[in-house]
Amino acid sequence: MAELPALLLASLNPTTRKQAELNLQTLSIQPGFLTHLLTLVLQTPQDRAVRLAASVYLKNLIKSRWEDDEPPVAQADRTALREALVPAMIQLSNASDKAIRAQIAESISLIAKVDFPENWPDLVDKLVMSLSDSNYEINVGVLETAHSIFRPWRAEARSDALFTVINYVLSRFTRPFLQLFLHTVNLLFSSPPPANLAQVAQAMVFLVDIFYDLTCQDLPPDIEDAHAQFFGSENGLFLKLLMWDPSQLQGEPDDTTPSLPSQIKTRILEIVELYVKLYPETLQASASVEAFVRAIWDLVGGGKRPSVADDGLVSQSLRFIASAIRTGYYKELFGSKDTISGLVQGVVVPNVALREHELEQFEDDPLEYIRLDLALPSMGGLGVSNDAVTRRQAAAEVLRSLVSSGLEAETTEVTGAWITQGLNEYAANKAENWRAKDTAIYLLTAVATRGSTTQHGVTSTNALIDVVQFFSDHVFQDLQAEPGTIHPILQVDAIRFLYTFRNQLVKPQLLSVLPSLVRHLSSENYVCYTYAAISIERILFIRQGNQLMFSSADIKDIAPQTLDALLSKIEKAPTPEKVAENDYLMKCAMRVIITARGALAEGYERLLQRLVAILGVISKNPSNPNFDQYIFESISALMRFVVQANRTTLPTFEQALFGPFTVILQQDIDQYIPYVFQILAQMLDLHAEGVPAEYRTLLPFLLTPASWQQKGSIPGLVKLLKAFLARDAASMVAAGQLTQVLGVVQQRLIPSKLNDGWGFELLQAVVQHAPSASVKQYFKSIIITLLTRMQTSKTDKYVYHFVYFLGFTLAIANEDISPDYIVNEVESIQPQLWSQILANFVIPQAPKMPPKDRKVVVVGLTRLLTECSFMLRDPLIQAWPPTFQALVKLFREEQLLTKKDEEDPDAGITQIDYEEQTAGYQAAYSRLAAAESVPVDPVAHIKDLRAFVGQALANLSSRNADVKTMVAATDASVTGPFVQALAAAGYSI
Repeated sequence: MAELPALLLASLNPTTRKQAELNLQTLSIQPGFLTHLLTLVLQTPQDRAVRLAASVYLKNLIKSRWEDDEPPVAQADRTALREALVPAMIQLSNASDKAIRAQIAESISLIAKVDFPENWPDLVDKLVMSLSDSNYEINVGVLETAHSIFRPWRAEARSDALFTVINYVLSRFTRPFLQLFLHTVNLLFSSPPPANLAQVAQAMVFLVDIFYDLTCQDLPPDIEDAHAQFFGSENGLFLKLLMWDPSQLQGEPDDTTPSLPSQIKTRILEIVELYVKLYPETLQASASVEAFVRAIWDLVGGGKRPSVADDGLVSQSLRFIASAIRTGYYKELFGSKDTISGLVQGVVVPNVALREHELEQFEDDPLEYIRLDLALPSMGGLGVSNDAVTRRQAAAEVLRSLVSSGLEAETTEVTGAWITQGLNEYAANKAENWRAKDTAIYLLTAVATRGSTTQHGVTSTNALIDVVQFFSDHVFQDLQAEPGTIHPILQVDAIRFLYTFRNQLVKPQLLSVLPSLVRHLSSENYVCYTYAAISIERILFIRQGNQLMFSSADIKDIAPQTLDALLSKIEKAPTPEKVAENDYLMKCAMRVIITARGALAEGYERLLQRLVAILGVISKNPSNPNFDQYIFESISALMRFVVQANRTTLPTFEQALFGPFTVILQQDIDQYIPYVFQILAQMLDLHAEGVPAEYRTLLPFLLTPASWQQKGSIPGLVKLLKAFLARDAASMVAAGQLTQVLGVVQQRLIPSKLNDGWGFELLQAVVQHAPSASVKQYFKSIIITLLTRMQTSKTDKYVYHFVYFLGFTLAIANEDISPDYIVNEVESIQPQLWSQILANFVIPQAPKMPPKDRKVVVVGLTRLLTECSFMLRDPLIQAWPPTFQALVKLFREEQLLTKKDEEDPDAGITQIDYEEQTAGYQAAYSRLAAAESVPVDPVAHIKDLRAFVGQALANLSSRNADVKTMVAATDASVTGPFVQALAAAGYSI
């Protein structure tokens, strides 16, 4: 372990990173590695970069291996690390260790999510015992740790399991927490203030965070009892803290980081907003909300607090007002026209107007400007972190809340006057007063919106405003204006207006503006051409019912020039990082390719060359996971549709892609390898039969343990091996490669909770395609592997996969691997084992199978009941009635069993939308929708499922008199209607 510091430093250097990571991986499976890593983090004489890298590596190891058993973390290591982590946090309490402490806090949170409280019962007790009345350096570390454990509750769905954990925490933590809260408030307000005021204030930030954590699901009794103390409208602690602003903690006017008092105020208003939404009755018992609204007016009304550092506080203040309005409980407070006028004038208009900061961002950091501008609360604000919501959006949210709360008329009238004023100011002097028009358009967008979503933009509008008319009168001219004739922000406003209200325009209107948007792709202004790309992409994603509004025919004429403009912008960038920086452009290119489909078949070679060249540049230093996803999706979609239109083009794609893909595999560019495997599988699937030689040479590499080490590669590898098995299983058997495939399944996939599903998928391909003699050779050991995992770490997901695998194997059974053979092999492991499997897994799980799997399971169970001689004699005959009853339950929802023919085999790909995808290379797997093949029905020869079941049961009944008795032994209320329906169809049992 002596080389660990050097390896961690080497992992930070791009030239030595790969080898260092491999060496670290080898070291990481040694006993005691995790505690050794933590010891290194705590060594203050050690290089700070080494300590920080060690803390990040520790967190990432916990994230990838603590819950998943592949490779397992030894029990002794788990215990030792749990013992050491809380003392480590306390040791890292110094302000200089803040970044390292954050990593350790997250490590504790990750372990607690899995182990707490069952395997870590003393965690909260240790935290409580560490709290101090005087040592606030330690308190900060303890409170940050507690917050990291409790914070995930905010996003959790309510469940008995969650409340068991919360109640466990409350019983140990609430009272010491409240005592420390009151003690800390007293210190903050003491005179003279304590010498460590900043540290005490930092502790208060975490205390307020934890107050939110503890109340985010339900009101704890102790906190409910202290309600007046915190929320009182005269002397409540929260109101006192909102007014608290000591001069020694105030920041400089040009600071961008919020001061500690500002952070405390922001978090208090988050709590009050939470109460307004979840516990309105508790708040209505006193005049708390009115008191908080007055406090907010004093804090931020009339354009107070203009600095960037206070953006979070101002935005949260406005969001609280919007939430209070939406509840409908405070109509008296907000309903009068005078109040609305005061709100619009005092807090909406001042915060909608652009500041110098935004203008600088527009010029100097355009991507950040776009990112913030797009994070509209109305566009799915629940998913947007508070930091990402700008003042403008929060101010707009106040207007939207008024409009959606039955106050449209008053709000539209008041806001309309401001909009008219802004447009008149602009008309009087267009060069000087462009900001007035920008504010007017923003106000109109806000007041016109009633409902919206991230994916689809505005879904319903204020009936008092004609959005399309406003577009024609005031916005269309800016969309058409030549660059340089108006301020670029007004041009962006016009594009954004179109983007926001795309659903309010009909198809001919959208088709008429698409050429203007394509023209803006060639703009010199970064925000302008990026917004044009965003708008084109979202317009092409508009759906009418289940159909996309735009078809290949609609855009075939503009698709080539659109793609040329987009790729030209991407290609111009000087470095790999800059090429991959703007994923909005690549996403738009992907959407155009997916919409144009086969229309790109003519001239596709040039497009393919350009995409491959861009891939070659960015592979030198992968830096943007979203961009990578979109470029691989684009290549995959182009191949899918062009080859569909003309099968002879496949070799061109193979020639273009084999070279770059070989480089990616040889250089082990791990961010791209998962995509490469998926596209190789897609290309191999496009060959009608056989395996070309260039693919065959890949097989030995695919079966090496190193290929399976990266978890993100596993799905693509499985798809690729399935394609090999479907085309050439016999050659794989001859080369001894089937043994290697099963080795991967049994040693790496099935034992892993994360990847067991992929293991079953590969097993099913082996059973379906490999020669029966080879399957029989390994069948018993496969079943033993599956049952061993069931015994050691059963999960609901695993039971589902296991039952489907048995159903699948029975459904596709042939003369060699018949239902009798399968049952006999299981029974040979241990007598009565099959009846245990049926009773414990198959019978309870089968009726719960999802619709996509039901046909296979129905066929499998039917063949088991009617073709397996063991099921018709003792002792297994006892299991026949409950198994039959499970089969009948699968028929309860008839429509789920008759899958409608997909009108469009490519329906899945047209729905590609990564709007909510969590970006980052940590993602376990990045699926390429365009590389997905249409699922093949393994029992496609059975067209009428009910007739198949009826015929099989009727045939059995005619040759075995016991069947009637066995059916009679079932619950008639479940099976009776089914048996009658079969009889009516001519199948009597």
